[in-house]
Amino acid sequence: MRTYALKAFDAGCHVFMEKPIATNAADAEKIVRRAQETKRKLVIGYILRVHPSWTRFVEVARTLGKPLVMRMNLNQQSSGPSWTWHKNLMDSLSPLVDCGVHYVDVMCQMTGAKPVRVHGMGAHLSNEVKVYNYGALQVIFDDGSVGWYEAGWGPMMSEIAFFVKDVVGPKGCVSIVVPQDGQTEAKLDGISTSADIDSHTKTNALKIHFADIDKDNNFTKRDQWINMEDEPDHQELCNREQAYFLKAIRDDLDLTLSMNDAVNSLKIVLAADESIRTRRAVEL
Repeated sequence: MRTYALKAFDAGCHVFMEKPIATNAADAEKIVRRAQETKRKLVIGYILRVHPSWTRFVEVARTLGKPLVMRMNLNQQSSGPSWTWHKNLMDSLSPLVDCGVHYVDVMCQMTGAKPVRVHGMGAHLSNEVKVYNYGALQVIFDDGSVGWYEAGWGPMMSEIAFFVKDVVGPKGCVSIVVPQDGQTEAKLDGISTSADIDSHTKTNALKIHFADIDKDNNFTKRDQWINMEDEPDHQELCNREQAYFLKAIRDDLDLTLSMNDAVNSLKIVLAADESIRTRRAVEL
């Protein structure tokens, strides 16, 4: 992928790349640098950045004060074609790296802070793959915020609490809430709920809780619900990514920040991968 991108820039092309843009930080930085040198546009497929519900999630999180506690996961009970996809992906990347860049990017948007330390842990639950197919990371930011992310792929994964998107701050918390009814039973044919692509971006609703209390320690505000039933499906989100790519070209948008953010989120998940291999925390 890196080679194709570099050749495309040298040929005068603008480039849209799926995440992550590379399997190591050096290659990612080289791609961004070549885009800047050739004055070509580079848009990376961080699909949650064009998702109205997720952008609202980030906006609300920013109102909760500092530090933030961010808890996110996406475990997938994969079987049939989805297990084949996952095994192919794990030929080069672990679930923690492949999916983690999305949610670490969200954490970085919420805090606007610098990541300083990462700790990772992983477990090899399948003999069909060479890499660990379950992993979790903890990242600490220089403003005191902390983030946790977990990702596991395979037929053995649980669908209980497979989708957690929860942020806590001094002023309250905001959560993406998805109904869990019927999501604990594995499908004998087809794709399990947690491995369904549309379920990875589906929000259903945002629940906002306010920490305000009176002199008797009773809450003074009711929880607020933001309904997201009319959110776009996965294909529409892909269409919006391409529309943004076209706008970036036509309107000559400055993509410096988004390119640097892509490199930053990749460095964090790669640090978690290094932490798993070396069994120590990694300073950034």
